[in-house]
Formats: sequence, C-alpha cells, structure tokens
Amino acid sequence: MNMKKIFAGMTALALSVVMFASCGGSAPENTVHSIDDLNGKTIGVQLGTTGDTLAGDVEGATVERYNKYADAVQALKQGKVDAVIIDSDTAGVFVGKNEDVELLSEGFADEEYAVAINKDNTALQQEINGALKELNDDGTLKSIKDYYDGENAGENKFTPDANADKSKGKLVMATNAEFPPYEYMEGENIVGFDVDMMTAVCEKLGYELEIENMQFDSVIPAIQSGKADVGVAGMSVTPDREKNVLFSDPYTTTHLVVMVRK
Repeated sequence: MNMKKIFAGMTALALSVVMFASCGGSAPENTVHSIDDLNGKTIGVQLGTTGDTLAGDVEGATVERYNKYADAVQALKQGKVDAVIIDSDTAGVFVGKNEDVELLSEGFADEEYAVAINKDNTALQQEINGALKELNDDGTLKSIKDYYDGENAGENKFTPDANADKSKGKLVMATNAEFPPYEYMEGENIVGFDVDMMTAVCEKLGYELEIENMQFDSVIPAIQSGKADVGVAGMSVTPDREKNVLFSDPYTTTHLVVMVRK
C-alpha cells in the first residue's frame, strides 16, 4: 500500500489525525501476539463500529471505546489498551505514520461496507443499487478504490463532472470523517473513498451530494430521523443495524485486523 502517495497532498491539519507525538516514558511490552492472546486483555475500539461489537465477544476482555480511531491508537501507544481492533485500510494509514505499532498477521473478521438508508425509502435503495452496479460494471468503483489503496495509489483521482445533472436536488450523506482512507479531513473538506464513491453515485442519479459530519454512532439515528438521506461511513452490514436501516448492495469488502505495540 503506497500511503506516501495517498497522503502527499494532505494538509498539516489532516496529518495530525494520523500522526502522534512520541509518548512520554515507555509503554508496557506487547503481550498480544495472536488472536487468542486477546482473551482477558484491554481492547480499544471506535464507538459503535463492528469492532466494538465483536470485541465484546472476546473472553474476559475489557473494551475501551473511543469516538475516534486516532484516540484508540494513541491509547495503544501509551499502554492504556493492549490492542486495537480496526479496519485494515484505516490501520494501514496509522501504521504508516507510527513506527511503534504493527498489525497481527491473523485477520480478525471480514466485513462488507454498504450505504445505509431509511427503512421506508426502498425507492432510494433501488436507485443506489442500480448506480453501484453501473459503477462496478464500468470499472469506476475499482478505479476510486485503487486511488486510495492500490498499487498505483495517488494516481488517477476521480474527478467530479462539473456539468452533472443535479435536477433531483440534494442528497444528504451522514458520515464520520475520522476514518481514512474512507473519509477524512483535508483542510476544511471531507474527502476519501466513500466521498468519491457517493459523488459518482449522485452523478448517475441526478443528485447534488451534501455531506454532514458527525460522531459515528449518530449516523444511523440521523437517517432514522430524516436529518440525512444516507449514511456512508465505512459502515458494515450487521443484523442489528438491519433492524434500524436498509442497506444497499455492498460496495467494497474489507477486513478487521488487530493493531498492537511493537
């Protein structure tokens, strides 16, 4: 993963999300060398994520929940937690900027990301599914993902069509811009794979994309209340979430991994 290319253009503010000052003193020696070693340990997660749910199933583990993955990684570096369960793509960003953390070779779990939609809006679900199929068939989805996470990362960035039809009005996307490379801050702008993907979807459907940044655990309530039309925040499809929202077809598959101190 060529993370240097991906974040070459990020501002100092954005880099502060993934870079930390050296921790004062020395953190405890790592004791997590396999998935089985998580039993009885303290695990850091981002609040409301799939990792949060799955960490609760680890035998004897204490789960520390943070609003941002950046805070969970900082806690790991300081020895406040023994490990962090995190998406593999996002983990790659943090590992690339922090020489004192690494990933276990074992994967923790697989997950599929999809667009969350209000339970009553099956018409929008069908629209989005149709657009995602077109973007998958014509290679646009792969091209967008490759820009952030491919062999030639940082090349061939998706460019919105300035003349795209927006006659259907605004489509409001709730997200949490603390999840690089899916969504993160670049200066005052929210950017990332999910943003480019939904921009392409809106161009297909005739919407103007508007993005609302919020805490991750506020995304689904925002959809339910009508504050947002969709939730796109590296959100995996789970039975519990399906009780509250509809999901589009998956637009990417990723993996949960375990980050530890070196």
